[in-house]
This record gives sequence, C-alpha cells and structure tokens, in this order.
Amino acid sequence: MSRPTGNTRLKVARMAAGYNSQQALADAVTSAAKMLGIRGLSVGARQVRRWESSTPPWPQPDCQRVLTHLLGQDIESLGFTPPWGNDEQRPDPVRRQLVAGAVTAVGLATVPAQVSASTQPATAGADFEAVTRSHRRLYWTVAPATLHPAVLAHAVLGCALLPETRYNTRRTVAAALAESYLLAGRIEFFDLRQQDVASETLLRALQAAGEADDPLLGSAILAHTAFVPGWAGRRDDAVERMVASRTYARRGAASAEFLAWLDAVEAECETRCGNTRTALHLIGHGEDVLAAGSDHPTPSWMDWFSAIRLAAFKGNTQLQAGHLPQARETLLRVVQELPHGADKQRTVVYGDLAAVEAAAGNPEEACEYACRALDQLAVTWYATGMDRVREVRRSLTKWQHERCVRDLDDRLYGWGTTVSALTR
Repeated sequence: MSRPTGNTRLKVARMAAGYNSQQALADAVTSAAKMLGIRGLSVGARQVRRWESSTPPWPQPDCQRVLTHLLGQDIESLGFTPPWGNDEQRPDPVRRQLVAGAVTAVGLATVPAQVSASTQPATAGADFEAVTRSHRRLYWTVAPATLHPAVLAHAVLGCALLPETRYNTRRTVAAALAESYLLAGRIEFFDLRQQDVASETLLRALQAAGEADDPLLGSAILAHTAFVPGWAGRRDDAVERMVASRTYARRGAASAEFLAWLDAVEAECETRCGNTRTALHLIGHGEDVLAAGSDHPTPSWMDWFSAIRLAAFKGNTQLQAGHLPQARETLLRVVQELPHGADKQRTVVYGDLAAVEAAAGNPEEACEYACRALDQLAVTWYATGMDRVREVRRSLTKWQHERCVRDLDDRLYGWGTTVSALTR
C-alpha cells in the first residue's frame, strides 16, 4: 500500500476545514484576504498545489496570515519550513564580542519560526518590548561600541522567546525583535562602519518583521538596506530596494513623516551616486508631503527623523550640487533648530558646514566648523560624523601650511582622537 506524499499536513488541514479541493482553498484565500484588509492578494489552485507538494515553498507573510486564519493552525504546523531554518540554537558564522567583566562570544541568532511545546505568559511580550524601547532611547547617549553588544544579546533572548509565544504575544515579541535587529544594524552601519555585517543583521530584522506581519517596520528595514548599495554608488540596487520599501509602506498606514523619510533616504542614495538634481526633487517632494500632513501617526520606533532632519539631508545635497549659499543657509538653520539630544546629527551638520566653507575658499571658517564637529565627537562618537571631518581635511590640502589647518591636524591626529578612531 503506497503512502501519501507531499505536504499532507496542509492537505489534511484543508480537508478538515471543509475545502475539498485545492481550488476551493484558493478561492477562500483570495476572499479572506479582502476581508482582512489585504489588498491585491490572489491565489490560484496552482499555488495551493505547490504548497501541498513534497517541497512546499515558504508562503509570503500575507499568505501566512490568511492561511492561519482559515485553517486555525500556525504556519509550521501546516507543513512549511522557513527558508532560514528552524534550529534557533545553531549560531551564525558572524560572531560578536560581549564585554561584561569577561569576554563571551555570541552569534547572530537566527530568527526562529518553529513553535515550542512550552508557552511564555502574555506578559512576556510587553516585558521584552520594554527593554527594546529602552535601547532605542539609549542609542542617542550611550557609546555605540558599548550599546551594540547589549542590543545583540537582547535579540538572542528574543529569538529564544519567539518559539515559546503565541498569537498577539508572538507578534509583539517578533516586532520588538525586528526593532532590536534594526537598531543593531543602524549601529553597525552608521556608527561602526561595518557595512557587510549590517547587511546580515538587517536581513534578520526583516525576517522578524515578517513574523510580526508588520509592513511599516518591514518598509523601514528595507529602506535601511538601500543605504548599503547607495553609499557604495550602486544606484540600481539602491533604487530596487527603495521600490520594495515603498511597496511595503503602501500596505500599512504610513504617516506623512514616514513617507517623507523614504524620500530622504532615496535622495541620499541619489546624492551619493552623483544625481543631485533627482535628489533635490525627492527632497522637495518630501517637504510637500510633510506640509500636507496625514491622519496616520508616526510609529514610536521611528525616532530618527523630523522636518529639521529632512533639512539636514537637503543641506548636504545642496552642498554636493555646488549650491553653496543655499547649503550654508540651510545648514545654519539646521544647527539652530536641532533639538537637544541630536548630537550625532549635529556632528554631521558641522562637517557639512565645514565642507561648504572649504569649497567657498574659506579655510579658517572650514577649520572652525571641523573643530566644532571634533568637540562633539569627543562627547558622542559617530563614525559618519568623523567621515565628514576627514573629507573636509582632504579638501583643505592646498591650505595645509596655513596655521588654521595645522591646528586642525593637531586636533584630528591627537593621541586620544587617533587611538579612538583606530579602535572603532
């Protein structure tokens, strides 16, 4: 007697739910998607046939949501295996160092989808989320090299909790886990200049956002991944990732601030690729979006953007476009209006003001702004800010025998600054 082949778990669940044919389930998925507010999802019998094959593909998050709704089981119980594996105990090849008295190596944990036999209480979600929220606030004041291992360790805890949670608690843990990985990726990319590591961490963040079925968080993560090719001058890759990010944003209730930030991200990528005219057009669109406003609130985790930060993007693009008077005016306004606690952004703006003055042939003013940036970097380290200062120093080569440039060199290559920069 031959044994049944293929994904029998899904087939049995389908039959038990009253869908006697693959076409019946396909029709039900399409109809239920509309009821759940999922736009544009249409499934045919061929897709169901693939899901019931011996090697079923991992369903997209929207399909997962509808299937679990219709069949009353989680996605793994329906016979699907996540593409990143389900052994959350297996460490990733990327290793991190946790310094807390002793040094312990901790791997970048894999986001699990497998459900454990044990179950955490409903309070676990709120408790885990509270620590994530604290890390978010600490990012603006704690040294990145100190905060980074703590954020990764928290993510390891989230990966351990995720298979032990259900329903709303699981979504809460998954969303907080996605945010933790996003914060770790931001630190790696902007503060520590570890682009390759950041790409891997952001992938984990995206997987966790998929488990949470949070399209706005997914959109934010995808936009951050666009920085990686954008800063490397790979425009096509950056644009493709921004298209994906905007697609996810349309699935959620994106606020005006969120949409303007997407314009700012794409504008920075275009600026890095030499397309300043396109970038200025995007920033202008972002300003219009902010002026129009929106009924949708900005997510609490999006604490890195505001109208004045959009102006900072604009000032840098005006600088790169050679619009020096406009850039100077914009950046001076940004310095005056940046809120308390925006010290990392302030170092970048000082660096851009220094670059404006260097391009305008004013070495003394350029050195003054560069020294202000170094003063701030001594308090709050930010690799992106230091990069701006180094770029300014390279542009001052023809004045390198001037007293102001030599004084800048004394600051830039002092013992503390040099050792700090090399260790970071």
